[in-house]
Parts: sequence; structure tokens; C-alpha cells
Amino acid sequence: MSKIEKNIEGDIKSLEKMLDATIEKFEEAEDKLVVYVSKEKIGRAIGPGGSVVRSAELVLGRSIEVKPI
Repeated sequence: MSKIEKNIEGDIKSLEKMLDATIEKFEEAEDKLVVYVSKEKIGRAIGPGGSVVRSAELVLGRSIEVKPI
């Protein structure tokens, strides 16, 4: 596993803790990370007014888009 793959894996594990949801799938775009969580957990992952995902973006230093799976 390359250093980049380890870094992404670490980001995903940290993100799961911050969003309080299991990330089923993720994709990397140019400037953002797209994560897919279960429909039942998407509200919790995004948070009121997007507050949870915005906080996670600040911690990870990259844009995050959360989508249902």
C-alpha cells in the first residue's frame, strides 16, 4: 500500500468517526472527497445545517460531499 493510499485510508477512518456513520464507498475528485453513507445515517453525517460535514472539512482540509447509498 502506497503512502497516498494509507493517507486516504486514515482520512476515511477519521471521517467515519467525525460523521458518526460508516462510509460504504468513496470517490476522490480533483478538489473534494465524495463519500457515500446509508440513507438512515445521512442526516446525522451532514448534521444540522451541514455543521458536521463543515467541521470535518476544516479538520481534513478538503471539501467533502456526502451522498446516500
